[in-house]
Parts: sequence; structure tokens; C-alpha cells
Amino acid sequence: MSTVLGESPRVVAWRRLKKNRGAVIGMVVLGLMIVMAICAPLITPFDPSTQILEYSVKPAMFRGSVLYKRNPADASRPSIIAVSSFEERGDSVTYLDPAGEPYTIAKTNLMSTDVAIYHDEPLFVLGTDRFGRDIFTRLIYGMRVSLSVGLISESIALAIGILLGALAGYFRGWVDDSIMWFVNVVWSFPTILLVVAFSVILGKGYWQTFVAIGISSWVDIARIVRGQFFSIREQEYVEATRALGFGHVRTIFRHMLPNAAGPIIVLSTAGFATAIIAEASLSFIGLGVQPPTPSWGQMIKDGYGYIALGTNWGMTLFPSIAMAIAVLVLNVFGDGLRDALDPKTSQR
Repeated sequence: MSTVLGESPRVVAWRRLKKNRGAVIGMVVLGLMIVMAICAPLITPFDPSTQILEYSVKPAMFRGSVLYKRNPADASRPSIIAVSSFEERGDSVTYLDPAGEPYTIAKTNLMSTDVAIYHDEPLFVLGTDRFGRDIFTRLIYGMRVSLSVGLISESIALAIGILLGALAGYFRGWVDDSIMWFVNVVWSFPTILLVVAFSVILGKGYWQTFVAIGISSWVDIARIVRGQFFSIREQEYVEATRALGFGHVRTIFRHMLPNAAGPIIVLSTAGFATAIIAEASLSFIGLGVQPPTPSWGQMIKDGYGYIALGTNWGMTLFPSIAMAIAVLVLNVFGDGLRDALDPKTSQR
């Protein structure tokens, strides 16, 4: 289909993208994951660090029975008592714990005197881990970590890669030689090895993981931007900016960079997916996000031992499937963006 005269490239790209069914599905699923990550407290039954040790390693769709007890340390987070049965007796509640031991607690120590408030039967949709934490809750909060890592680390990589690639492609000469020497040195090391090295240098933690992945993933971006600037530099409008006396900074970032945005956007989606895998890898070997912060890599590590026993595969399987879906939709969406932003692509 031919382009309508007067349409902006953005409108044309959006129309092409909508015709790509796979890209649209990827975009919708990615949007749904983002909404779920943002609204995690509203759609999960527990705090991700809440432990009910009596319910450790329970299967999917397990339904428990709990009493909510007042927590003097934090009134907003009640203590949870697992019970097999309970009975009200005047101003107290008598209950049996999962092991069958009888106990009595005063109603004043519970969250309320109303049974509808102090008692609940939560459904553990995906079961529990070895500490009795809800896997579904940790999966959704782990989605927050993975998407945050992808966004922030890729932003760091884009900032470094675009700056160095733009300088190399615009100025050429000794600037290009110096930057490309540095790029080739960094490129000679496997990315995951650099990520591990920077993680060891920066230390373990949430923000350290973002930075370690970001400063290890900019090489491909720099090379792409450099190549784009090599061709754009010879365009007539760039010569016009020099004739008008515009400075280098304005020419690079206001006039040249927007025309190289297509390949950069496509590459950033692939980098987003790579960052998610890198974070999971770091967490799996203990160098990424640290417990009790939920992370897909940490969840896979926690359930890894149960695979050898042939039990509770869901502890590893569910976060692995979530990570695979996230990477898949990002790659499919990136492929759709590449086709939509390519001016040589014809849509029929």
C-alpha cells in the first residue's frame, strides 16, 4: 500500500505496525505485563516477603485457612496464623494448627472481633515456595524487577552507546579511531562476563544490577549509531546546518539523531529482552537482586533443587515460563517495529 501524501513517518509506521498481528499481540501482552507489575499490590493476595512456614512447598491451587493477628511492630501488616480449624468461645478463639496442636488466642489480639475480617481462606494459585511464600505474588513482583531492569539498564546503555556512536560517526578521524578502539576492546569480552565483573566490582543489590547490566550492553548500540551517522552525515540537510552556523551539539542531537531513531528503537527492544535474561542470570548465581526482593532468577534458583527430586517443578517452571513469555513478546514486538520503521517495507 502506498503512503498517503502528507502523512508523517510516525503515522505510516503505526499503520504498518497495526497490520502485523504478531507485533500487535506482543505489544498487548507487554502492556498487560506492565499494568500487572504497576498494580501488583492490588492483584496479589500477600506481600511478597510474607512467610507462612506451615504452608511451605504447597502445590498449585492450594487453599489455606489463616487467622490475622495484630502486629505491634507494623499495624498495616498483620501476623498470619495457619489453622486447620477454629472455634469462637466468648472473647477468645480456640484453633488447631496444621499439626493438630490446640491453641487459644484472645479476640483483642486479632485484627478484629469480626470473623469475616480476622479469618480468611486464601487461594495459592501457583502454590508456595520453601518458606511458605505465595509464588503468584512473588512472580508478579518479580515482573516489576525484570521490567525495571530492562528499562533502566537499557536507558543507561542507550545513553552511552548513542553518545559514543554519534561522536564517532560525526567527527570521524582520530575521534572515530579512538572510540572504535575502545569499542573493540569492550566488544572482545563476552557481555555476560562483563556483567558479572561489574557486579563483583559494584557489589550486590538492586541498583547495582541495573548499572552493571547497563554499562556492559552499549557496544552494539554504539556501532549501529556510528554506521547510521556515517550515511546521514553526507545528507544535504546536514551540510545546510553547517552553512547556517549551527553548532555540533545541535546538528547531532536535533537534526541527525532523530533520523537514526528507527534502528535504535528496534535495537533497544532486543536489548530490553537481553537485560531481563542477564538479570535472571545474575540472580541465579547470587550476584543480582538480593533476597527477600523477589526476582525471577532467584525464584528459579530456589526451586532448582526440587527438579532433581522430581517434585514441585512449578517453583522453577512458573518463573521460567514468565521470563520466556516476556523475552518472546519483546522480540516479536521488536521485529514488528523493525518492519514498520523500515521505509523500504511495502505493505499490501
